[in-house]
Amino acid sequence: MTDLARFSVNQMTVKQLSLPELTEGCVRLGIPGVGLWRGPVAEYGLEATAELVRDAGLTVTTLCRGGFFTTAADLDDNRAAVDEAVTLGTDTLVLVSGGLPPGGRDLAAARGLIADALAELVPYAAERGVRLAIEPLHPMYAADRCAVSTLDQALDLAAPFPAGQVGVVVDTYHVWWDDRAPAAVARAGEQGRIHAFQLADWTTPLPAGVLNGRGQLGDGTIDLRAWWDRLDAAGYTGPVEVELFNDELWARDGAEVLEETARRFGRLAGWRPRSGRGIPE
Repeated sequence: MTDLARFSVNQMTVKQLSLPELTEGCVRLGIPGVGLWRGPVAEYGLEATAELVRDAGLTVTTLCRGGFFTTAADLDDNRAAVDEAVTLGTDTLVLVSGGLPPGGRDLAAARGLIADALAELVPYAAERGVRLAIEPLHPMYAADRCAVSTLDQALDLAAPFPAGQVGVVVDTYHVWWDDRAPAAVARAGEQGRIHAFQLADWTTPLPAGVLNGRGQLGDGTIDLRAWWDRLDAAGYTGPVEVELFNDELWARDGAEVLEETARRFGRLAGWRPRSGRGIPE
């Protein structure tokens, strides 16, 4: 598998593009994969989205998101997310697990709620061939979005279940700061639990609200190539998905951002397009 064949662009990186515009851009640039989000998919229509990406020859690498088990533990909605993943043709549902319950202060107890919810959801997902990928988020999100802050915590939550059913997302934006993360990547690789790998850079100063501060590849402080090498060394051979939440990128022309992202990815991967096709130099 070539580096280009592993490229996937997450829908939120260019959320200003409609789904038809995104698929057209991916085909034009030779991008083989997309990561989708449930909200935009619902707006366009689940069946229509599935048909659109299928006809374009694109692989849906992930669907985001399930989870939020601690604040709005709606297992019916999570089961619906699993069903949507099946319709879209992806085997990976990303979980953002939820922060502290309202009025809560006990992170360990919040993780206990997450573990309980997983135990209920895993059999449903497993019957439908969908893997649950627990994504640890940077600790600044622990209170309101995700009590799972490290890969080690995510792996501990996954441990009771078969590796083919529950694994983790390695997102450089969220784990680059953790000096234990490299060992956790190796551990996840040994267990076969790396279900998704996402790239984003860390730039400062962070914007107000911090959520939309994920930097374009190469614009920040993360050694992205080193992380890619680390995942390869752990035996991960799946898609490499670029997921950027960035107000400045969203304010620009979406087609230009998509091309820029593909070009940055190509440089990072050491890939160069064949003459007459793909990303212009």
